[in-house]
Amino acid sequence: MTACPTGIAHTYMAAEKLTQTARSLGHEIKVETQGSIGAENVLSDNDVRDADGVIIAADKDVDRSRFVGKKVLAVGVAEGIRHPEQLIERVQSAPVYGGEPGDGAGGGAAAASGGGGTGGGKERSVAYKALMNGVSYMIPFVVVGGLLIAISLAVGGHPTPEGLKIAPGSFWEDVNNIGTIGFQLMVPILSGYIAYAIGDRPALVPGMIGGWIATHGELYGMKDASAGFIGGIVTGFLAGYLVVWIKKVKVPRFAQPIMPIIVIPIVATTALGLFFVYVLGKPISWVFTHLTGWLSGMTGTSAIVLGAILGLMIAFDMGGPVNKTAFLFGSGLIASGNQTVMGMCAAAIPVMPLGQGLATLIRRHLYSEQEREIGMAALFMGLFGISEGAIPFAAARPAQVIPANMLGGAVAGALAGMAGVADAVPHGGPIVAVLGAVDGVPMFFVAVVIGAVVTALATVALVDVAERRKSGARAGTGGGAEVMAGADAVVTVGGASLAVAEPVTEPVVAGPVAAGPVAAGVGAGAGAEAAAGGASRTAVAVAPVPGATAAPGQGSDGEAVETDGAEIDGNDVSGDGQGADGDGDSDSDSDDSASSVEVLSGYLTEQTVKTQLDADGKEAAIREMAELAAGTGKVADVDELVRVALAREAQGTTGLGEEIAIPHAKTDAVTAPVVGFARSADGIDWGSLDGTLAKLVFMISVPEAAAGDEHLRILALLSRKLMDADFRARLQGAEDKTAILRVLGEIH
Repeated sequence: MTACPTGIAHTYMAAEKLTQTARSLGHEIKVETQGSIGAENVLSDNDVRDADGVIIAADKDVDRSRFVGKKVLAVGVAEGIRHPEQLIERVQSAPVYGGEPGDGAGGGAAAASGGGGTGGGKERSVAYKALMNGVSYMIPFVVVGGLLIAISLAVGGHPTPEGLKIAPGSFWEDVNNIGTIGFQLMVPILSGYIAYAIGDRPALVPGMIGGWIATHGELYGMKDASAGFIGGIVTGFLAGYLVVWIKKVKVPRFAQPIMPIIVIPIVATTALGLFFVYVLGKPISWVFTHLTGWLSGMTGTSAIVLGAILGLMIAFDMGGPVNKTAFLFGSGLIASGNQTVMGMCAAAIPVMPLGQGLATLIRRHLYSEQEREIGMAALFMGLFGISEGAIPFAAARPAQVIPANMLGGAVAGALAGMAGVADAVPHGGPIVAVLGAVDGVPMFFVAVVIGAVVTALATVALVDVAERRKSGARAGTGGGAEVMAGADAVVTVGGASLAVAEPVTEPVVAGPVAAGPVAAGVGAGAGAEAAAGGASRTAVAVAPVPGATAAPGQGSDGEAVETDGAEIDGNDVSGDGQGADGDGDSDSDSDDSASSVEVLSGYLTEQTVKTQLDADGKEAAIREMAELAAGTGKVADVDELVRVALAREAQGTTGLGEEIAIPHAKTDAVTAPVVGFARSADGIDWGSLDGTLAKLVFMISVPEAAAGDEHLRILALLSRKLMDADFRARLQGAEDKTAILRVLGEIH
């Protein structure tokens, strides 16, 4: 659901800031969050109807159809933390979103491009959000389809002159057919959800049908090839913006109800389909034909040059017209006895998925967890010559991934050509060598391995440069220290409610990004951060945290329960120092009882508290915190824990501002969740959002197997409570471990 690969802490911090500020100004507020730990405090139709305005603090596309007719202000989530008072003031004069209530669908591009006002360029671009949305929904189709095809070929396939074939009528043919369906739906899903993110629901059908047309070249004169995933991206954007344009057409009021469900989809689908068939399809067919002729004229040139050219073409669009031209050229020469050209192609075919998968292993910190999982699937697909395993990475980060793919493909093709590698079947990848269809097997594997390594190294270098530029841009504009998604919240101004929105995401993913599904490879951070997701839906702030101890406004199972607005998470936010149980930091508790208080489900204990850090730098502080956690016996490898925590910092600082830092790591270097806390008298430069030095440092360490909701729940609990200035002051002023634990015991 998000374009962002990491973190949820800022979402809850923004929610708490907005809540506290709204109350201090005499307004009521309701906040909804939805992320990987589930939807909380969801806005009802009545909440939205009574609202004076809607604040959307989001770094991803948000479905705004329920806010039609309301004043909408859209900003980045960091603004909710830094300038909550300004947002509440600005939303009262924000433009009305969607015009007439009957306008219908709302969302998509119109909203993102000013329908609700923007936060001064703080949001991601509409194009970026749309692309990440499409990629996130496409990922499951790539993974499921690719793995089913790979398994069926591995178990039931055998080499033939027509390529790897499975015995007709066999069980594995049925498995292969199911996987093929997944691949056939891949590009239409990509196209459809790109369009959906721009033009909302009316754009979904034209986007999907446009994507289907793009992958069926026979509809526009290409018998053996198609426009591939690049064509799907094109149709997605065309469908989305076409729908946005059609929505602007004024129609009689009686026709408005049928516009989003009948008129717009039919008109847009017909127009886009015919445009692709008669306008875009012809140039694509022309390119395919002339590339084939050009390659035919190069058969007498140097094998190294020809191999490099074929490798470049194979790697460029992975199933598109350029790729198919090279593949069909190579496979067509097999019958004439020239198998070396197919050998060049066969060596280049697996380089893209193998290289992208390898990249996620070489520089894990550049990728979200979901992207790393997609990388493992890509490695598996690469072994079976399924180049489509790299498409999620290329779709998410074309500027970095496609050049890297082409470089690796060219190297592999050139090496295979130089060594005279031959392939007797029209298929590629290590599987054909294993099955005996390749002549010159050792050099074939050398070419594949070197090509994949070149692709991986080029990818991480280009992605690293891109991430550094993004980090520099964020630093220069005061952007969020940790990449975040947003939430929707409803505040009441002068007695009426005001909705505030903020989508939330899982840390990297991207999900699902990715979402709906995941954002895959979505290139590294998309993360292509996005990966992001990770999983994705609209969210709004201030709600009980799943898994936390039951408190007013929250059920015992962690589900959000609507309250009367006095308290949100069971903790008083007035700053009077009273916790949810009313104990505050009462001196009536004995030291013994205070030291035995269970903090954060028992993950933070006296053993993991240090009153003063010795370290004066971030890396040294993380190591000191890791060694502190090791005292519990739950850390199997301190060095690995430090490495993972620092890798997380490389993705984006965990300095949250307000003199707080919450470094965290998901790694099997720890055997059970453990949370440490320490203070720094002088403060440590953590690259925080507001420039403050970190004086309160929490370190969360969880094993991979328990990393899901527990990791996010702890982050949510901490980030919320730490927005209470009085709580921070008492934590900073606590004299010893016992006093510190007594204060921390207020976190529920």
